[in-house]
Amino acid sequence: MATTITELVDKIARLENQLVEELKKQQEEFHYTVEDNKIKFEQIILDTHRKLKVAILPWLKSATLRNVISSPSIYPMVIPIAFMDLTVTIYQNVCFRLYGISLVKRSNYVVMDRHKLAYLNGIEKFNCLYCGYGNGVIAYTREIIARTEQYRCPIKHARRVVGTHRRYANFVAFGDAEGYQTKRLEFRESLKDTD
Repeated sequence: MATTITELVDKIARLENQLVEELKKQQEEFHYTVEDNKIKFEQIILDTHRKLKVAILPWLKSATLRNVISSPSIYPMVIPIAFMDLTVTIYQNVCFRLYGISLVKRSNYVVMDRHKLAYLNGIEKFNCLYCGYGNGVIAYTREIIARTEQYRCPIKHARRVVGTHRRYANFVAFGDAEGYQTKRLEFRESLKDTD
């Protein structure tokens, strides 16, 4: 069983590497490069993007009523998201240093770059910033909590869990008391060199 899980985790890692290669091909297809976290499009592509941008007024006129009505409910969510961002950052900087766990690099998770696309108007750019920030903070938080779980309780649940984090597959099986006792310190040690 453990071998099958290890094989599946290895397969996921290979697929992630394959995804990186496909993204590189996509960069070539859409004529942009990423250098020092800065995106650069070829000038002809930038000009085309600017021509395709829909100005705010026509864009608003084409918006559905439900999208307009729901906006006041969506944007205030940035407050609890920002609070979570702040608190998990403080938490990991205090606790992870005490536990000897490698810190989660926030910039690997919170990526806000879509607002730089020339074919988006101001509202679309704002929406992209909001979603990039929100989803990034959730992913960042998830990794911090996943490392905490690996440190404190690296045991799988008895029931199937939808959407587990990437560390979960390596946890000990529910009910495996011996495995937990023998691997607990190993799990903690492996967190010191996590990227």
